Amino acid sequence: MPNADSTKNKTYILAIESSCDDTAAAVLDNDKTLSNVVARQAVHEEYGGVVPELASRAHQQNIVPVVHQALKKAGITKEDLSAVAFTSGPGLMGSLLVGTSFAKSLAMGLDIPLIDVNHMQAHILAHFIDEEGYDKPKFPFLALTISGGHTQVVQVDSYFDMTILGQTLDDAVGEAFDKSAKILGLPYPGGPLIDKYAQSGNPKAFKFTKPKVDGLDFSFSGLKTAILYFYQKEVAADPDFVEKHRDDICASIQYTIINILMDKIKKAVKQTGIRQVAIGGGVSANSGIRKALKDAEAKYGWKTFVPKFEYTTDNAAMIGIVGYLKYKDENLQGSGYVETHARAQSRLKF
Repeated sequence: MPNADSTKNKTYILAIESSCDDTAAAVLDNDKTLSNVVARQAVHEEYGGVVPELASRAHQQNIVPVVHQALKKAGITKEDLSAVAFTSGPGLMGSLLVGTSFAKSLAMGLDIPLIDVNHMQAHILAHFIDEEGYDKPKFPFLALTISGGHTQVVQVDSYFDMTILGQTLDDAVGEAFDKSAKILGLPYPGGPLIDKYAQSGNPKAFKFTKPKVDGLDFSFSGLKTAILYFYQKEVAADPDFVEKHRDDICASIQYTIINILMDKIKKAVKQTGIRQVAIGGGVSANSGIRKALKDAEAKYGWKTFVPKFEYTTDNAAMIGIVGYLKYKDENLQGSGYVETHARAQSRLKF
Protein backbone atom coordinates (compact mmCIF):
# COMPACT_ATOMS: atom_id res chain seq x y z
CA MET A 1 0.00 0.00 0.00
CA PRO A 2 1.28 3.52 -0.75
CA ASN A 3 2.28 5.63 2.23
CA ALA A 4 1.14 9.18 2.94
CA ASP A 5 4.24 10.79 1.44
CA SER A 6 3.89 8.89 -1.83
CA THR A 7 0.22 9.81 -2.32
CA LYS A 8 0.02 13.44 -1.15
CA ASN A 9 0.79 14.85 -4.63
CA LYS A 10 -1.21 12.26 -6.55
CA THR A 11 -4.77 12.41 -7.82
CA TYR A 12 -6.56 9.09 -7.60
CA ILE A 13 -9.89 8.95 -9.41
CA LEU A 14 -12.24 5.99 -8.92
CA ALA A 15 -14.51 5.73 -11.94
CA ILE A 16 -17.74 3.73 -12.23
CA GLU A 17 -19.51 2.85 -15.50
CA SER A 18 -22.91 1.12 -15.54
CA SER A 19 -24.76 2.56 -18.53
CA CYS A 20 -25.80 -0.73 -20.13
CA ASP A 21 -24.91 -4.35 -19.35
CA ASP A 22 -21.25 -4.10 -18.27
CA THR A 23 -20.36 -3.24 -14.68
CA ALA A 24 -16.99 -1.49 -14.74
CA ALA A 25 -14.68 0.27 -12.29
CA ALA A 26 -11.28 1.81 -12.82
CA VAL A 27 -8.68 3.73 -10.87
CA LEU A 28 -6.62 6.44 -12.53
CA ASP A 29 -3.49 8.09 -11.17
CA ASN A 30 -3.85 11.46 -12.90
CA ASP A 31 -4.23 10.43 -16.58
CA LYS A 32 -2.72 6.95 -16.20
CA THR A 33 -4.81 3.82 -15.75
CA LEU A 34 -3.89 1.75 -12.70
CA SER A 35 -6.78 -0.70 -13.05
CA ASN A 36 -9.71 -1.20 -15.40
CA VAL A 37 -12.06 -4.00 -14.35
CA VAL A 38 -15.16 -5.03 -16.31
CA ALA A 39 -17.78 -7.64 -15.35
CA ARG A 40 -19.71 -8.88 -18.39
CA GLN A 41 -23.32 -10.10 -18.20
CA ALA A 42 -23.89 -13.37 -20.07
CA VAL A 43 -27.54 -13.52 -19.03
CA HIS A 44 -28.66 -11.52 -22.09
CA GLU A 45 -27.33 -13.93 -24.71
CA GLU A 46 -30.37 -16.20 -24.66
CA TYR A 47 -32.66 -13.21 -25.30
CA GLY A 48 -30.74 -11.88 -28.29
CA GLY A 49 -30.28 -8.45 -26.69
CA VAL A 50 -29.98 -6.59 -23.40
CA VAL A 51 -32.95 -6.96 -21.02
CA PRO A 52 -32.96 -3.78 -18.89
CA GLU A 53 -34.41 -5.33 -15.72
CA LEU A 54 -31.92 -8.20 -15.77
CA ALA A 55 -29.09 -5.76 -16.44
CA SER A 56 -29.88 -3.60 -13.40
CA ARG A 57 -30.13 -6.67 -11.15
CA ALA A 58 -26.75 -7.92 -12.36
CA HIS A 59 -25.20 -4.48 -11.72
CA GLN A 60 -26.36 -4.69 -8.12
CA GLN A 61 -24.63 -8.04 -7.76
CA ASN A 62 -21.43 -6.97 -9.50
CA ILE A 63 -20.70 -3.43 -8.42
CA VAL A 64 -19.20 -4.07 -4.98
CA PRO A 65 -16.79 -6.84 -6.06
CA VAL A 66 -15.83 -4.90 -9.23
CA VAL A 67 -14.96 -1.75 -7.26
CA HIS A 68 -13.11 -3.82 -4.67
CA GLN A 69 -11.08 -5.51 -7.41
CA ALA A 70 -10.30 -2.17 -9.09
CA LEU A 71 -8.93 -0.73 -5.85
CA LYS A 72 -6.98 -3.90 -5.11
CA LYS A 73 -5.37 -4.00 -8.56
CA ALA A 74 -4.49 -0.31 -8.28
CA GLY A 75 -2.74 -0.96 -4.97
CA ILE A 76 -4.64 1.69 -3.03
CA THR A 77 -7.47 1.88 -0.51
CA LYS A 78 -10.65 3.92 -0.73
CA GLU A 79 -9.16 6.38 1.75
CA ASP A 80 -6.52 7.31 -0.85
CA LEU A 81 -9.13 8.44 -3.39
CA SER A 82 -9.33 12.08 -4.47
CA ALA A 83 -12.73 11.86 -6.18
CA VAL A 84 -15.36 9.49 -7.54
CA ALA A 85 -16.50 9.80 -11.17
CA PHE A 86 -19.57 8.03 -12.53
CA THR A 87 -21.60 7.73 -15.73
CA SER A 88 -24.68 9.94 -15.49
CA GLY A 89 -26.01 9.08 -18.98
CA PRO A 90 -27.02 8.30 -21.60
CA GLY A 91 -27.93 4.69 -20.89
CA LEU A 92 -30.51 2.36 -19.37
CA MET A 93 -32.21 4.08 -16.46
CA GLY A 94 -32.09 1.13 -14.07
CA SER A 95 -28.45 0.42 -14.86
CA LEU A 96 -27.44 4.05 -14.42
CA LEU A 97 -29.24 4.25 -11.08
CA VAL A 98 -27.15 1.44 -9.64
CA GLY A 99 -23.84 3.09 -10.54
CA THR A 100 -25.05 6.58 -9.60
CA SER A 101 -26.35 5.51 -6.20
CA PHE A 102 -23.16 3.63 -5.35
CA ALA A 103 -20.92 6.49 -6.47
CA LYS A 104 -22.91 9.10 -4.53
CA SER A 105 -22.89 7.02 -1.36
CA LEU A 106 -19.17 6.31 -1.56
CA ALA A 107 -18.24 9.93 -2.25
CA MET A 108 -20.45 11.13 0.58
CA GLY A 109 -19.00 8.59 3.00
CA LEU A 110 -15.44 9.58 2.10
CA ASP A 111 -16.29 13.30 1.91
CA ILE A 112 -14.65 13.71 -1.52
CA PRO A 113 -15.89 15.27 -4.78
CA LEU A 114 -18.46 13.44 -6.92
CA ILE A 115 -18.04 14.05 -10.67
CA ASP A 116 -20.71 13.16 -13.24
CA VAL A 117 -19.61 12.12 -16.74
CA ASN A 118 -21.46 11.77 -20.03
CA HIS A 119 -20.87 8.37 -21.59
CA MET A 120 -20.40 9.62 -25.17
CA GLN A 121 -18.08 12.41 -24.09
CA ALA A 122 -16.00 9.77 -22.36
CA HIS A 123 -15.68 7.71 -25.55
CA ILE A 124 -14.15 10.77 -27.22
CA LEU A 125 -11.84 11.77 -24.37
CA ALA A 126 -10.60 8.19 -23.88
CA HIS A 127 -7.93 9.22 -26.40
CA PHE A 128 -6.36 11.35 -23.65
CA ILE A 129 -5.58 8.43 -21.34
CA ASP A 130 -1.81 8.27 -21.14
CA GLU A 131 -0.84 5.02 -22.89
CA GLU A 132 2.59 4.15 -24.23
CA GLY A 133 2.58 3.91 -28.02
CA TYR A 134 -0.67 5.88 -28.47
CA ASP A 135 -0.67 9.51 -29.65
CA LYS A 136 -3.19 12.02 -28.35
CA PRO A 137 -5.09 14.17 -30.87
CA LYS A 138 -4.53 17.91 -30.90
CA PHE A 139 -7.41 20.37 -30.95
CA PRO A 140 -9.41 20.77 -33.06
CA PHE A 141 -10.16 17.25 -34.30
CA LEU A 142 -13.13 15.29 -35.60
CA ALA A 143 -14.52 12.37 -33.60
CA LEU A 144 -16.62 9.57 -35.06
CA THR A 145 -18.47 8.03 -32.12
CA ILE A 146 -20.01 4.71 -33.06
CA SER A 147 -21.80 2.38 -30.65
CA GLY A 148 -24.93 0.33 -30.17
CA GLY A 149 -26.95 3.41 -29.31
CA HIS A 150 -25.15 6.30 -31.01
CA THR A 151 -23.60 7.34 -34.30
CA GLN A 152 -22.21 10.87 -34.35
CA VAL A 153 -19.66 13.09 -36.08
CA VAL A 154 -18.40 15.57 -33.50
CA GLN A 155 -16.06 18.53 -33.86
CA VAL A 156 -13.86 18.68 -30.75
CA ASP A 157 -12.36 22.13 -30.09
CA SER A 158 -11.28 21.47 -26.51
CA TYR A 159 -11.92 18.96 -23.73
CA PHE A 160 -15.31 20.52 -22.99
CA ASP A 161 -16.18 22.38 -26.18
CA MET A 162 -17.73 20.02 -28.74
CA THR A 163 -20.20 20.40 -31.59
CA ILE A 164 -22.32 17.64 -33.09
CA LEU A 165 -22.03 18.01 -36.86
CA GLY A 166 -24.18 14.99 -37.68
CA GLN A 167 -25.85 12.02 -36.03
CA THR A 168 -28.16 9.14 -36.78
CA LEU A 169 -31.76 9.98 -37.59
CA ASP A 170 -32.97 6.53 -36.47
CA ASP A 171 -30.86 3.48 -35.65
CA ALA A 172 -27.22 3.45 -34.59
CA VAL A 173 -24.48 1.61 -36.44
CA GLY A 174 -24.02 -0.93 -33.65
CA GLU A 175 -27.69 -1.86 -33.84
CA ALA A 176 -27.36 -2.25 -37.61
CA PHE A 177 -24.55 -4.76 -37.08
CA ASP A 178 -26.35 -6.68 -34.33
CA LYS A 179 -29.77 -6.77 -36.04
CA SER A 180 -28.18 -7.89 -39.32
CA ALA A 181 -26.43 -10.69 -37.42
CA LYS A 182 -29.74 -11.68 -35.80
CA ILE A 183 -31.39 -11.87 -39.24
CA LEU A 184 -28.62 -14.26 -40.31
CA GLY A 185 -29.19 -16.42 -37.23
CA LEU A 186 -25.96 -15.44 -35.45
CA PRO A 187 -25.99 -15.31 -31.62
CA TYR A 188 -25.91 -12.09 -29.59
CA PRO A 189 -23.82 -9.97 -29.65
CA GLY A 190 -23.64 -10.45 -33.40
CA GLY A 191 -21.58 -7.44 -34.46
CA PRO A 192 -18.20 -9.00 -33.58
CA LEU A 193 -19.22 -12.19 -35.43
CA ILE A 194 -20.01 -10.26 -38.61
CA ASP A 195 -16.53 -8.74 -38.32
CA LYS A 196 -15.00 -12.18 -37.79
CA TYR A 197 -16.70 -13.85 -40.78
CA ALA A 198 -16.25 -10.79 -43.00
CA GLN A 199 -12.48 -11.24 -42.91
CA SER A 200 -12.84 -14.45 -44.98
CA GLY A 201 -15.51 -13.16 -47.36
CA ASN A 202 -15.82 -11.14 -50.55
CA PRO A 203 -17.05 -7.63 -49.65
CA LYS A 204 -18.47 -7.09 -53.14
CA ALA A 205 -20.32 -10.41 -53.44
CA PHE A 206 -23.69 -8.82 -52.66
CA LYS A 207 -24.71 -5.20 -53.14
CA PHE A 208 -26.80 -3.31 -50.59
CA THR A 209 -28.03 0.18 -51.37
CA LYS A 210 -26.64 2.94 -49.17
CA PRO A 211 -29.28 5.28 -47.70
CA LYS A 212 -29.30 8.82 -49.05
CA VAL A 213 -29.21 11.26 -46.15
CA ASP A 214 -28.41 14.95 -46.48
CA GLY A 215 -25.51 16.61 -44.70
CA LEU A 216 -23.55 14.66 -42.11
CA ASP A 217 -26.49 12.77 -40.59
CA PHE A 218 -26.86 8.99 -40.79
CA SER A 219 -29.68 6.49 -41.23
CA PHE A 220 -29.45 2.72 -40.85
CA SER A 221 -33.09 1.62 -40.64
CA GLY A 222 -33.44 1.29 -44.41
CA LEU A 223 -30.28 -0.77 -44.66
CA LYS A 224 -31.58 -3.20 -42.02
CA THR A 225 -34.83 -3.56 -43.98
CA ALA A 226 -32.92 -4.18 -47.22
CA ILE A 227 -30.86 -6.91 -45.53
CA LEU A 228 -34.04 -8.53 -44.17
CA TYR A 229 -35.69 -8.57 -47.61
CA PHE A 230 -32.48 -9.91 -49.17
CA TYR A 231 -32.40 -12.72 -46.58
CA GLN A 232 -36.05 -13.65 -47.06
CA LYS A 233 -35.75 -13.74 -50.85
CA GLU A 234 -32.57 -15.83 -50.97
CA VAL A 235 -33.59 -18.28 -48.24
CA ALA A 236 -36.95 -18.84 -49.93
CA ALA A 237 -35.04 -19.96 -53.04
CA ASP A 238 -32.40 -21.92 -51.12
CA PRO A 239 -32.87 -22.76 -47.42
CA ASP A 240 -29.11 -23.32 -47.06
CA PHE A 241 -28.20 -19.97 -48.63
CA VAL A 242 -26.83 -18.35 -45.45
CA GLU A 243 -24.75 -21.39 -44.52
CA LYS A 244 -23.27 -21.53 -48.03
CA HIS A 245 -22.51 -17.81 -48.30
CA ARG A 246 -22.13 -16.67 -44.68
CA ASP A 247 -18.67 -15.10 -45.06
CA ASP A 248 -19.58 -13.23 -48.25
CA ILE A 249 -22.85 -11.95 -46.76
CA CYS A 250 -21.07 -10.67 -43.65
CA ALA A 251 -18.30 -9.10 -45.71
CA SER A 252 -20.84 -7.35 -47.96
CA ILE A 253 -22.84 -6.00 -44.99
CA GLN A 254 -19.70 -4.75 -43.28
CA TYR A 255 -18.38 -3.20 -46.50
CA THR A 256 -21.63 -1.25 -46.96
CA ILE A 257 -21.69 0.03 -43.37
CA ILE A 258 -18.04 1.08 -43.50
CA ASN A 259 -18.64 2.98 -46.75
CA ILE A 260 -21.55 4.84 -45.16
CA LEU A 261 -19.35 5.89 -42.23
CA MET A 262 -16.35 6.82 -44.36
CA ASP A 263 -18.44 8.86 -46.82
CA LYS A 264 -19.66 11.02 -43.95
CA ILE A 265 -16.29 11.47 -42.29
CA LYS A 266 -14.71 12.41 -45.64
CA LYS A 267 -17.46 14.97 -46.11
CA ALA A 268 -16.85 16.32 -42.59
CA VAL A 269 -13.12 16.72 -43.27
CA LYS A 270 -13.89 18.63 -46.47
CA GLN A 271 -16.51 20.78 -44.75
CA THR A 272 -14.40 21.73 -41.72
CA GLY A 273 -10.87 21.54 -43.09
CA ILE A 274 -9.92 19.49 -40.01
CA ARG A 275 -7.67 16.60 -40.97
CA GLN A 276 -7.37 14.88 -37.58
CA VAL A 277 -9.92 12.09 -37.12
CA ALA A 278 -10.47 9.95 -34.02
CA ILE A 279 -12.92 7.11 -33.48
CA GLY A 280 -14.55 5.93 -30.27
CA GLY A 281 -17.34 3.71 -29.00
CA GLY A 282 -17.88 -0.04 -29.03
CA VAL A 283 -18.10 -0.37 -32.80
CA SER A 284 -14.63 1.19 -33.16
CA ALA A 285 -13.34 -2.25 -32.17
CA ASN A 286 -14.41 -3.43 -35.64
CA SER A 287 -11.31 -4.41 -37.61
CA GLY A 288 -12.76 -3.28 -40.94
CA ILE A 289 -13.52 0.22 -39.66
CA ARG A 290 -10.05 0.51 -38.13
CA LYS A 291 -8.44 -0.54 -41.41
CA ALA A 292 -10.58 1.85 -43.45
CA LEU A 293 -9.56 4.75 -41.24
CA LYS A 294 -5.88 3.88 -41.47
CA ASP A 295 -6.18 3.48 -45.25
CA ALA A 296 -7.75 6.94 -45.43
CA GLU A 297 -4.86 8.31 -43.41
CA ALA A 298 -2.41 7.05 -46.01
CA LYS A 299 -4.56 8.07 -48.99
CA TYR A 300 -5.71 11.54 -47.91
CA GLY A 301 -2.93 12.60 -45.55
CA TRP A 302 -5.12 12.62 -42.45
CA LYS A 303 -3.86 12.00 -38.95
CA THR A 304 -6.04 9.27 -37.46
CA PHE A 305 -6.42 8.06 -33.88
CA VAL A 306 -7.67 4.59 -33.01
CA PRO A 307 -8.02 3.85 -29.27
CA LYS A 308 -6.51 0.91 -27.45
CA PHE A 309 -8.93 -2.01 -27.78
CA GLU A 310 -9.87 -2.09 -24.08
CA TYR A 311 -10.99 1.55 -24.29
CA THR A 312 -13.42 0.98 -27.17
CA THR A 313 -16.15 -1.08 -25.52
CA ASP A 314 -17.83 0.23 -22.36
CA ASN A 315 -15.21 0.64 -19.64
CA ALA A 316 -14.59 2.82 -16.61
CA ALA A 317 -11.13 4.14 -17.54
CA MET A 318 -12.74 6.44 -20.09
CA ILE A 319 -15.06 7.74 -17.35
CA GLY A 320 -12.02 8.24 -15.16
CA ILE A 321 -10.12 10.42 -17.64
CA VAL A 322 -13.08 12.80 -17.91
CA GLY A 323 -13.37 12.78 -14.13
CA TYR A 324 -9.69 13.68 -13.84
CA LEU A 325 -9.96 16.52 -16.38
CA LYS A 326 -12.98 17.91 -14.53
CA TYR A 327 -11.25 17.46 -11.17
CA LYS A 328 -8.39 19.66 -12.36
CA ASP A 329 -10.93 22.41 -13.07
CA GLU A 330 -13.07 22.91 -9.99
CA ASN A 331 -15.54 24.95 -12.06
CA LEU A 332 -16.46 21.77 -13.94
CA GLN A 333 -16.95 19.45 -10.99
CA GLY A 334 -20.56 18.35 -10.92
CA SER A 335 -21.39 20.69 -13.79
CA GLY A 336 -22.97 17.93 -15.85
CA TYR A 337 -23.05 17.28 -19.56
CA VAL A 338 -26.19 17.89 -21.55
CA GLU A 339 -26.36 16.51 -25.06
CA THR A 340 -28.66 18.52 -27.28
CA HIS A 341 -30.75 16.73 -29.89
CA ALA A 342 -30.89 19.21 -32.77
CA ARG A 343 -29.97 17.44 -35.96
CA ALA A 344 -27.04 19.62 -37.07
CA GLN A 345 -24.59 22.13 -35.63
CA SER A 346 -25.97 21.52 -32.14
CA ARG A 347 -23.84 22.46 -29.16
CA LEU A 348 -22.74 20.08 -26.45
CA LYS A 349 -22.98 21.94 -23.17
CA PHE A 350 -21.16 21.20 -19.96
